Amino acid sequence: MKVLLTGGGGFIGAWIARRLAARGMALRILDVGIRRETLEQVCGPALVDRFEWVIADVADTGAVRAAARGCDALIHLAGMLTPGCRADPVLGAKVNVIGLLNVFLAARSEGIGRVLYMSSAGVFGPDGGQAPSPITHYGAFKLAGERCAAAFWADDGLPSIGFRPYVVYGLGREDGLSAGPSLACRAAARGQPYTIPFTGEFDIIHVDDVAAAFESALEAPATGAHHIDLVGASARAEDIIEAIRKIVPDAVIAAEGPPMPIRLPVRLQGPAALLPDWSARPLALGIAQTIEAYRPADGAA
Repeated sequence: MKVLLTGGGGFIGAWIARRLAARGMALRILDVGIRRETLEQVCGPALVDRFEWVIADVADTGAVRAAARGCDALIHLAGMLTPGCRADPVLGAKVNVIGLLNVFLAARSEGIGRVLYMSSAGVFGPDGGQAPSPITHYGAFKLAGERCAAAFWADDGLPSIGFRPYVVYGLGREDGLSAGPSLACRAAARGQPYTIPFTGEFDIIHVDDVAAAFESALEAPATGAHHIDLVGASARAEDIIEAIRKIVPDAVIAAEGPPMPIRLPVRLQGPAALLPDWSARPLALGIAQTIEAYRPADGAA
């Protein structure tokens, strides 16, 4: 199987690439440049050398279609996070909305049987209501993407699954507001101080669990336009700090700032129906694994 992975040079893309490559799948990565650093950190240089690269803008309709030619599956991760969308909403819309439309058009024209894509818990607002009500450009663009996916199913019978994680953490996460827990683990592993830039309650999930959900979804029933709330563990910033200090007792980690601009509803549409064998690891285990992954190779802080 050959898989087109848009945004594959990024954090989550690297972990998905590692899983799919381990199963013998061929990877074609579409990105704005050859970004090897995170991929090599997660997969190792030898594995990355096997990946095929397409250097293109996901907002370029023709380029995305050409990249999809000859592929059996399509995973769409390319996107702009909350700070970038706030700074340049027009560019954010091009990447997050037009880019998604291009991916679906490419799948339709090239006969790819489904699209797996990254949505976000950012579709929800701060009130915890069941209906999505984003108050950020990023959340609005992600919600638009979900509605477009539904339209492709209604108009063209093109199935899709979109995943809505909240805070994703693990080795390689360095960008975006919600990178705080990952950066705190990195700082603790290196003996450095760090302040998580938000407080309050949120859901947090290890990146390899997100990658496992995408891997499983490649074999899920191909029907409908689904969105899955990818739930990990409910936590507060204090819980992250406590979990870190159980591994590194003298870690100088703090948290300050306003809560994240999202409050998850009480009832979420988890993956059980479509991905019955999927589960998320406990927070303590994921934090311990992340700290260990960030420890310097020579053991020095």
